[in-house]
Amino acid sequence: MAKQPITSDETVNINVGRRLRELRMGKGLSIRSLAEQSKLNVNTLSLIENGHTSPSVSTLQSIAQTLNVPISTFFETDHENKEVVYQSSEHRPVANFTHGTIEDLGAGMLRFGAEPLIITLKPKADSGKTPIVHTGREFVYCLEGHVTYQVDGHPYQLRQGDSLMFEAYLPHHWRNENLSPSRLLLVLCPMDERDQPSERHFWR
Repeated sequence: MAKQPITSDETVNINVGRRLRELRMGKGLSIRSLAEQSKLNVNTLSLIENGHTSPSVSTLQSIAQTLNVPISTFFETDHENKEVVYQSSEHRPVANFTHGTIEDLGAGMLRFGAEPLIITLKPKADSGKTPIVHTGREFVYCLEGHVTYQVDGHPYQLRQGDSLMFEAYLPHHWRNENLSPSRLLLVLCPMDERDQPSERHFWR
């Protein structure tokens, strides 16, 4: 079945959602942490970030107050037109999640076909029993440690310098085999701009 074109209303939702995600990660907050502080539902925030729902003014006010930003920040257009993103290592957005930290290498560029991340996994951390499935492709490069990526039932052992790329519709999950942290360069390349595969990997 052919995908339906994205309407102008959906584009606004997507841009607000991406801006929210950028601001949240810039504050080093997980979705769960933001939900607790803003007293909003985790699923509601996830739907907003994925562009699947239009937030009410009161919801945006609650989020803006929690993030300590003006509500107009969610609708700024200069971020949408940014074609080049430079980050110094000292000012890179970092967010904590249950099993480690995420550094967003592409924060600030909202129109993109790839989501580059550096993931630091806690010892023996794993993505859980439920396989991850999303659109597009996924590229993994092991910077440090030992991580097993299981793709469509086949395990791939990634150690420093090893890489893996696969079609992301194949069920997959990951596990840090080390008793110390492991680090990955992860590039997620969704086919649908409404899809945010990092949510399936780290905020479940």
